[in-house]
Amino acid sequence: MEKKVEKKETKQQPVDLLDILLDQENRDPIVLQDENGRQISFEQVAIIPYDVDKDRKLYVVLKPIDKVEGIADDEAVVFVCEQDKQGNTVLRVEENEEVAISVFDKYYDLLEEASAKKPAKKTATKKPAAKKAPATKTAGKTAGKKTAK
Repeated sequence: MEKKVEKKETKQQPVDLLDILLDQENRDPIVLQDENGRQISFEQVAIIPYDVDKDRKLYVVLKPIDKVEGIADDEAVVFVCEQDKQGNTVLRVEENEEVAISVFDKYYDLLEEASAKKPAKKTATKKPAAKKAPATKTAGKTAGKKTAK
């Protein structure tokens, strides 16, 4: 006797990048694609809401896992969350250096607030990378949109 096994087709629901970024349980790398189609993996460092010219925007600080030309191993990149014409969330490197530095400053302020609320530990804690402005011009050429995994 022959048994037939039916395969059920399952449709994958598209997942918005913002849902992934805001998911506190997500520890997977964020994979972005540059304009040449190269996929680059990033570790999510922080999500920072920040006001720019009376406009509240959401910024994401990502640290490259893969080697990216022009970005040192201890540097991270500031991306701004935007929506494309189809309404999908996309990340664009923040090219305004003053805004990028301000977002980093806000991140460091939040780190200090969080450490002040925690009781002092006797063990050493990992310090954030030295405060440096991201290489936005080079990084702007290497990062673009989220790709499907």
